[in-house]
Amino acid sequence: MKINYTFANGETSDVEVSEEIGTVILDSRREESNLDRKERYHCYSLDAAEFEGAEYADGSTPETALFLQLENQHIAETFEKLSEVQKRRLLMLAQGLSIREIARREGKDIKTVRESIDGARKKFLKFF
Repeated sequence: MKINYTFANGETSDVEVSEEIGTVILDSRREESNLDRKERYHCYSLDAAEFEGAEYADGSTPETALFLQLENQHIAETFEKLSEVQKRRLLMLAQGLSIREIARREGKDIKTVRESIDGARKKFLKFF
């Protein structure tokens, strides 16, 4: 049996092989072709998590990525409208410091720091 063989450099040649080996080679090529075709036409649904389980899909879509990007941009713009003191104090609060610790670090009264942080929150919510 003659099998058409393509070399790595692109040349093709007919090779004489036994009937058994020829059958194995042809079956292997057919299987590979079928698998390629299945993979090429297989589409994954965006709702895959519902059918395949949460570990199959991470839930992120182009729409959620765009929404997250726009929201982060809006937060950054709103944060820029705060005073430097308010920014610094909110960042310290976000890092886990208490209002008492912030006041101690800045050498200010607790009431002053609390009013500053409350004002920053109100201003942030007003613009956001």
